[in-house]
Amino acid sequence: MSARQGLFVIIAVTLWRVIALHFDTTDLFVDEAQYWLWSQHLDFGYYSKPPMIAWVIRLMTDLAGSTSIFWIRLCGPLVHMATALVLMKIGKRFIGPEVEGWVGATYITLPGVALSSVFFSTDVVLLFFLAIALFAYFGLRERRSVALALVMGLGVGCAFLSKYAILFVVPGGLLALILLPSARISWRDFFIAVLTALLVASPNLWWNVTHDATTVKHTTNIAHWSTIGIDPRRGLEFFAAQFGVVGPIVFAALLWATYRALTGRSKPFEQLLIWLSAPVIALITLQALIAKAYANWAVTAYVAGTLLAVWLLQRLWPKGLRISLCINGAASVLFPLATIFAHQLVLPNGDEVMKRYLGRSEISREAADLARQSGVSIIVSDNRDLLADMFHTLRDEPLTIFARPPQGAPENYYEQTFALPATTSQDVLFVTNEPFTCPSGQQVMRSWQANDGYYRGKTITAYKLPSSCLSVN
Repeated sequence: MSARQGLFVIIAVTLWRVIALHFDTTDLFVDEAQYWLWSQHLDFGYYSKPPMIAWVIRLMTDLAGSTSIFWIRLCGPLVHMATALVLMKIGKRFIGPEVEGWVGATYITLPGVALSSVFFSTDVVLLFFLAIALFAYFGLRERRSVALALVMGLGVGCAFLSKYAILFVVPGGLLALILLPSARISWRDFFIAVLTALLVASPNLWWNVTHDATTVKHTTNIAHWSTIGIDPRRGLEFFAAQFGVVGPIVFAALLWATYRALTGRSKPFEQLLIWLSAPVIALITLQALIAKAYANWAVTAYVAGTLLAVWLLQRLWPKGLRISLCINGAASVLFPLATIFAHQLVLPNGDEVMKRYLGRSEISREAADLARQSGVSIIVSDNRDLLADMFHTLRDEPLTIFARPPQGAPENYYEQTFALPATTSQDVLFVTNEPFTCPSGQQVMRSWQANDGYYRGKTITAYKLPSSCLSVN
């Protein structure tokens, strides 16, 4: 595949995703809605993630003059397109022009990329800045350059501000510097890059210092290190899921390349790409084995990993690249279609395939209607999912939304930042899916079960009650 053909694939796939996004019938997922709310309150850190995704969404929505779902999610396909173009340049310069087109076409059609082009996530911006950092780093292997060192540090720092998962690349990268002469850069450039990265990351580091290390604590909590125990099934499930994240042939090629390196049949640059990818997969597989890991936690492996897989397949099994493009290309077509026909794609048990992304805004609009009927202007909830969507769906309504004050430490961003003030004295509408009783009494405005979507079969109850019922005891 020529560079021009690869560029055509990238543009065509991206254009398809943007068009499909216009007809998307799903609601924002809880994380997406939260990222949007962050973008309305710019800061150097947030409860569960660093700030980059909020900054990107704010830039896009300000440029568009709209906070609709389309503009929030448009960041996904556009940033992935930029990452694919950077990878093409890396492939051409450091491997050869024969892989340039295939690298771009392979990356843009990875199933994980296809999914995060539909539903915007922190992985999207993380991978872009990691690609920038690697482009500069590979250049520093060939010549000393203050400019490239600054770009490398900027890329690493911005990747850190995107998601702390960038740190998973560090162990393999350091081992490569120690073990591979071809991986080394000058000490001057190394320290410039490190200091630049620390400088870029410092606002978030300081934010954590002044906010009781909130993001760091949340990150360690979701790793479930407090419940460590060996479970081979979890490890195998995570490892098997990687065949779905990047496609069966691409992941198999990564394993093939690692085997070749272990048997002494790989080139120096191939070995470097392995050190920048395989250890990430190994580390997160170990995490899954002893605690818990989601399939996307090893995503930082697949910037260098895509280059590695394409290079190997181009040399040893060119047909595999075409087969992989067909398989992953099909996923790239089907994922956007699933969002267009989200209500029509139903499983035998009656649940929609896209259940997690449906029915959320309907509950929010019903809550707004009940608030108007109740004559109150404040809605309170103790459910993070409900709060996330209400903040976005009801953003133009004359309503104020709060989280129920926590009994102890805040368990989410809403409890941390938008807890119902103790000074509130008027009645509120309390929306919950948990049993609730107020000693001073409450009025049930409505209790119902949603017929479809995420809340299908779950009972939602809206109470009109004095705000004092929700105060911390």
